[in-house]
Amino acid sequence: MQPSRPQAGWRYSSSGIVMTDPKNPIPQGDYIPAIRNGNLIYTSGMTPRREGVLILTGPVRTAAPLETYREAVTLACANALTAARSVLSDGEQIGAILSLTVYVAAEPGYTEHAKVADIASAYLRSALGAKGIGTRAAIGVATLPGNAPVEIQLVAAV
Repeated sequence: MQPSRPQAGWRYSSSGIVMTDPKNPIPQGDYIPAIRNGNLIYTSGMTPRREGVLILTGPVRTAAPLETYREAVTLACANALTAARSVLSDGEQIGAILSLTVYVAAEPGYTEHAKVADIASAYLRSALGAKGIGTRAAIGVATLPGNAPVEIQLVAAV
């Protein structure tokens, strides 16, 4: 199902979704980056990709400092926010982040998932102020697509 109107920065063709704005995340499969229903926006899970290429791979490790993952978590969150903004009409803005889900691919025994998610929360607060902070889940998983260390999904209100 395609959205009722083309999303800003994307167009649809017989071969699928075609990106027209290079700032938009590049889908890595048969899905759209974000969809809007009324005043709600749902994003697909976003990994730390720049121009379609992961900037960091492998699980989050207990022995590595949290700072090792800051750029990757921030980029994944920025990709999700960019996807959410791509379905806004002219003059609209994100009214609130309702839900932030942070999937962390971590080695067995890792217990600091919430601290990884704090990096995403901090990014959203810096980008949107208080309206960037909503509910949140930090979920540990064995693996993520492409061996990404983190994947972020947002639900936002307009």
